[in-house]
Amino acid sequence: MSQPLGDITPEEFQDAAGFLTDWLSNYLSKDSYPEPVLSQVEPGELLKTQPTEPPLKGQNPREVLEEFERELSRGLTHWNSPRFFAYFSISASGPGVLADFLSAGLNQQAMLWRTSPISTELEQVTLDWLRQGLGLPEVFRGVIYDTASVSTLHALATAREVTLPDVRMKGQAGRQLVVYCSEHTHSSIDKAVLMLGLGWDNLRKIPCDENLAIIPFKLAEQIEEDRKNGLFPCAVVVTTGTTSTASSDPVDAVADVCRKAGVWLHVDAAYGGPAALVEEMRPLFKGWERADSIVVNPHKWLFTPFDLSVLYLRDLDRLKQAFSLTPEYLKNDEQGRVLNLMDTGVQLGRRFRSLKLWMIFRCFGLEGMRQRIAFHLELARYLADQIEQSEHFELALPVNMSLVCFRWKGRSNEEQIELMNRLNQGGKFFISHTKIHDEILLRCAIGHIRARHTDIDLFLAELASLVEKPAAV
Repeated sequence: MSQPLGDITPEEFQDAAGFLTDWLSNYLSKDSYPEPVLSQVEPGELLKTQPTEPPLKGQNPREVLEEFERELSRGLTHWNSPRFFAYFSISASGPGVLADFLSAGLNQQAMLWRTSPISTELEQVTLDWLRQGLGLPEVFRGVIYDTASVSTLHALATAREVTLPDVRMKGQAGRQLVVYCSEHTHSSIDKAVLMLGLGWDNLRKIPCDENLAIIPFKLAEQIEEDRKNGLFPCAVVVTTGTTSTASSDPVDAVADVCRKAGVWLHVDAAYGGPAALVEEMRPLFKGWERADSIVVNPHKWLFTPFDLSVLYLRDLDRLKQAFSLTPEYLKNDEQGRVLNLMDTGVQLGRRFRSLKLWMIFRCFGLEGMRQRIAFHLELARYLADQIEQSEHFELALPVNMSLVCFRWKGRSNEEQIELMNRLNQGGKFFISHTKIHDEILLRCAIGHIRARHTDIDLFLAELASLVEKPAAV
């Protein structure tokens, strides 16, 4: 049998990389507004562009990339458009993209310190830089996962270990652990409770006040009642920047409850956390320094290409106690002297994600990151001011962080949705909605690194033009 052909040639790689670099440079340029922001392809449409059987012969990589541009790019919803206002943007900055490109080429696998010293140690460096920027105490140490859902799962698994120290050997053994949150907490909490085998019956949704924030004394009452009934209060989850409205729970008051009850406190700051880089926003986070664990997603509002979620823990050793397991073939001479990232979670293998955060810190600096976030806060206030002066629209809630929730004046829930759909189908913008107290609210989440005042002005003009003309029947 003849020797296999192997990889593409260096010349083919360089040619294709040049094409890709040019394409991405244009895509990420300050003048680029790819449309439609929300992809308009029909389900199954892209399937028809591809062969039903695997390709038998290989192609030149540049030709494949050109086909992507020609055929498949129509299926992109442009999260990296400054006019993507839905959900929470995951905008990628140029430095972050370059780091992801480099990371892919280096192909590091950081399960052990020895398998990638740079991945292990750069993660410690960058997460400590971020900790300092956020104003968290030195006791907190961080770990990088892919998403907040996974970070939260690990936090609650660690809380379970603390609540039941023998859980590794005996399991829960009929003991019912209880997790507490509000009705506005992210659904990842529900999923984590399911995955950990705690059962939905043991997830308590605590009532909220008029600001959509958890009521601390209601939480305290529920914890006391559960304990009297022989249950095991395990963890409380509070949020600074909820998904629906960016509202925040009173973390400091909840921390008082948790300390008195001896219950783990987890803070979901996946979206809102980066706002703590800005001094004027710090009061919203009062008390999070008392938490046992905190999740922050740099891929949401820190210009980091998806995916990169950070879990900070007051005591990293507790996380390691919950997940550390070393088979014989992974034992090594450095054990006990270094951090092996495989000891900090379910996954054995870990990508070199910290390279993205390192590149962003080095290229923007803490000052540049703060300026960009402060500008987004300013844009949100500007949009809110324009809505308040509008004859067609009204603010539905006070502006929280860089999220603006509004409604079409005097219109039904069905008409709010119909307006949103018409806007999204127009292709220039993409927004999403939520439902609070049985009312549909339209959400405009500002967080893209290239968003400007002109984007807000054009967004308002587009909305005005839609309400001034009837929908097509």
